[in-house]
Amino acid sequence: MAAPHDSDLIQIVDASLAEAARKAGAWLVCRPGCTQCCYGAFAINALDAERLRAGMAALRAAEPITAQAIEERARAWIAAYGADLPGDPQTGVLGTSEEGQQRFEDFANDAPCPALDLTTGLCSVYAWRPMTCRVFGPPVRTAGADNTEALGHCELCFADATAEQVAACEMPVPQELEEKLLDELGSKGETVVAFALLD
Repeated sequence: MAAPHDSDLIQIVDASLAEAARKAGAWLVCRPGCTQCCYGAFAINALDAERLRAGMAALRAAEPITAQAIEERARAWIAAYGADLPGDPQTGVLGTSEEGQQRFEDFANDAPCPALDLTTGLCSVYAWRPMTCRVFGPPVRTAGADNTEALGHCELCFADATAEQVAACEMPVPQELEEKLLDELGSKGETVVAFALLD
């Protein structure tokens, strides 16, 4: 079961994405089957992991064949990359040391996400996808290592757009609400998608 009030967060983010996409128009080229952002490991927080677990529970009940295929891909992913995980290879919890975080930068960069159906080019858990997946594409403001803010977007999007045009399509992300929900959940540990799909 997903964390309490997670649906509130998702509703806000999805509405923000829809508005950003409306403003961006043809500059936002994200479409079903475009999978460039589905390759490479990335950290997900406890809220994302709970949402994925809830999604897998729903799929096991409603679409057991789909759920089984996802689980098989997740097990294959862990068999291929788990031993090199910068963290606990049994639980999937990522390490928090500076050395571990640096190792994660080069970890499984070419690996397809186990939620990705390579036959269709679609995400098998799209309704329950992590926040990183929900905000990737349109311009989103992030804090850099030097605490300066930057507006980043998918490199395939906004070709020939000026900085002002990009900024006009910014997608606001309710980070404070997400942090509040994480505090309520009581877990700050991070993992990767494959482990959450099997829990």
